[in-house]
Amino acid sequence: MSSRPIAFDLTRLITRLRHASPTGIDRVDLAYARHVLAGGGPRYGVVTSAVGPRVIDREQASAIVEAVAAGWVEDVRPEDDPVYLRLIGAHGEKRAGAGSARRSALRRRQIQAGTSLRILRGSSIDALPPGTIYLHSSHLRLDLPGRFDWLYERQDIKPVFFVHDLIPISHPEYGRPGEAARHEQRMKSIARHAAAVIVNSADVGARFAAYLAAKGFAPRPITVAPLGVEPIFSALDGDAPAFERPTFLICGTIESRKNHLLLLQVWRDLAARHGAATPRLVIVGRRGWEVENVIDLLDRCPTIAPHVTEITGLSTPGLARLMRGATALLMPSFIEGYGLPVVEAAASGLPVVASDIPVHREIGGHYAQFLDPLDGPGWRRAIEDLSAPNSGLRESLAARLDGFAPPNWPDHLVKLDTVLATLSQT
Repeated sequence: MSSRPIAFDLTRLITRLRHASPTGIDRVDLAYARHVLAGGGPRYGVVTSAVGPRVIDREQASAIVEAVAAGWVEDVRPEDDPVYLRLIGAHGEKRAGAGSARRSALRRRQIQAGTSLRILRGSSIDALPPGTIYLHSSHLRLDLPGRFDWLYERQDIKPVFFVHDLIPISHPEYGRPGEAARHEQRMKSIARHAAAVIVNSADVGARFAAYLAAKGFAPRPITVAPLGVEPIFSALDGDAPAFERPTFLICGTIESRKNHLLLLQVWRDLAARHGAATPRLVIVGRRGWEVENVIDLLDRCPTIAPHVTEITGLSTPGLARLMRGATALLMPSFIEGYGLPVVEAAASGLPVVASDIPVHREIGGHYAQFLDPLDGPGWRRAIEDLSAPNSGLRESLAARLDGFAPPNWPDHLVKLDTVLATLSQT
């Protein structure tokens, strides 16, 4: 890693203590923060606020990072994860784990309050040495350009940004009202300031390069670095759960672009056809926005109620163990920036059926089964085929995973270090 001074933006990590478990972007933030703060040379944390950025030293920044990590239930054994335990013993429970998440919320708020004290003791941006690299690995606050005006004043600082996706711009119908305009501002902030950009897929890289050209911005160096899969997904430790019937997973926040609605309609059809023999669908992820039709089915449809389980707050070890006992991962998304559950499932040896979109082809082209995200009958037939005893499709998909080596964080961070080293020479 570069010995040049590096300042990592901690703002998003601090805010994410509202949730019991991390998202894909949270994992990037955590991996980057730990990597940067453990490196040689001067290291700092930066927190942006309405009154200007605050700079804290390596020791204080590391304490914040580890406090945030401790607030997430990531290091428990599946046997000690109440969400996982309720799931493998549940039969048709609709909100397994919600109570557990509430019980841990107070502890996370206490940790967040402690981090605020550290930030208040921080210094102004003048504390950063000349030539510092500023690393921002989330999209947070980039829609507020004034929060980054200090980069105009400190032209010696080299900013590096991570672009996770351009979905609110390319597919505004899937976001909250006004999100397209906010994301447009985020991308403009990156376009104005970035000395280099990291993306999680070639698809995102191409979309960002096209955005720069369309808006008249100068090209920026773009490095593709696939997200690392946590080692626990390929560790294969412990006994896989044994389910009484075929069990399928869909992972990720419930939002319209994830296409949960298609699967729930398919499950309604399956229940009408197969009754008590209907396979089980486990939805792993909290409820998001603009998904009233999905919530109506989850809360008010008695036909699917015995066959669909919704869980929140599941730990990463719990998810990894769950994947080992499931029948297949279903990923019918209309659009993704990366699709981390696809590679997590593959690392676990779990067959994958995914929507036929460019990024899924990019990350899962060698092992996934692809279907059009609008092809409801096709998804139903695949689910029925995979559910059958001695399923030929399941055997074929499992065979495609032989020898699969998932992307890992060490390789990702080598690419990050290469970007930082290149900036050190300019």
